[in-house]
Amino acid sequence: MVAQPATARGPLPRAAEFFAGVGLVRMGLEQAGLQVVFANDNNLTKRDIYALNFDASCFVCKDVRNLHGYDVPDIEVAVASFPCTDLSQAGNRAGLRGKDSGLLYEFIRILGEMGGRRPGIVALENVTGFAISNGGQDLRDALAALNQLDYLCDVIVLDARSFVPQSRERLFVVAARQGLVVPGDWLSSEVRPEWVVTLPMRFPELRLQAVPWPPLPPLPRANLEEIVEAMQVDNPQWWDLSRETAFLESLSSVNRKRLNDFKQSATVIHRTAYRRTRHGKAVWEIRGDSISGCLRTSRGGSSKQAIVEAGQGNARVRWMTAREYARLQGAPEFQWGDATESQAKFALGDAVCVPAVAWLARSYLAPAACKIMHCRNRTQMELALGNA
Repeated sequence: MVAQPATARGPLPRAAEFFAGVGLVRMGLEQAGLQVVFANDNNLTKRDIYALNFDASCFVCKDVRNLHGYDVPDIEVAVASFPCTDLSQAGNRAGLRGKDSGLLYEFIRILGEMGGRRPGIVALENVTGFAISNGGQDLRDALAALNQLDYLCDVIVLDARSFVPQSRERLFVVAARQGLVVPGDWLSSEVRPEWVVTLPMRFPELRLQAVPWPPLPPLPRANLEEIVEAMQVDNPQWWDLSRETAFLESLSSVNRKRLNDFKQSATVIHRTAYRRTRHGKAVWEIRGDSISGCLRTSRGGSSKQAIVEAGQGNARVRWMTAREYARLQGAPEFQWGDATESQAKFALGDAVCVPAVAWLARSYLAPAACKIMHCRNRTQMELALGNA
């Protein structure tokens, strides 16, 4: 079970996570010094995995449409990793009108029902496709809905490859109540792409703020060799001759040359491979760099990645393991108990990169939450002195 960080300065700021999944957002928040006091999701398998890694007494396994503001305790921060099904390139692109991604509005409804108790800080997380969904109108409407609850909004993009060997861009909306606004400049940066800089001009009716985000961790960053599980040549997880032959025959000339070059390496190296549809045909492609492609919910097709081990004249291929998924998400000690390997990979592929969340929380969420608590305590003290 993941321990909460201790503090000698008093109680920890409180956070709630909606669409909590198996709790990787919680792991990142706790690493930054926040205390999760409420979690919600509607998946029993994910709830059971969550309970293996955290105190799940705060986990409410319930459809978010049946939750209300009074169900949520007092908090300083609320985070929602709402479903990407209708926003991602692999989805149906229904956007926030879709039955899954549209659940964002249930979260916003709950915030509204909390009235004066609603948290000072809100963070939304989703795929970068959120930015272009319905021509950008979905993102605009989500920001406007938060504006209506007195939140000013910032938008950034974090790539997991800044922290772990996985290419995984995610869009974060960070919203703060009026008194928590931090002035900044709308300049492009590692986390603020050019298209974000144009938001105030594209949507002048929105109330936005530009948080002065700190630099990302310096190079060098982790590579794939640090996460691959070591396996003996006779391990049954390596593909048999038939499957390996099919893999090799599907490679393009570019990928076949890449594999042959890797085989000539004096040391054993590892790369990831994934399936793509090219000209109506499923083929395998091998990455040339030492990072993984974006982990996805592994239900077959191009969502499943393979590990290629090559060097000293040999090459082998196998599916990536759930432990490697966990390491690529920045959760190397994560446990999934009796869940199957497939269930674990599905849950982890559907999750958020832990160190990315921790960076976001350390950079802004936690300091802002502490400011909320300080202001509340000061007000209570002034009221007590006034009544003395």
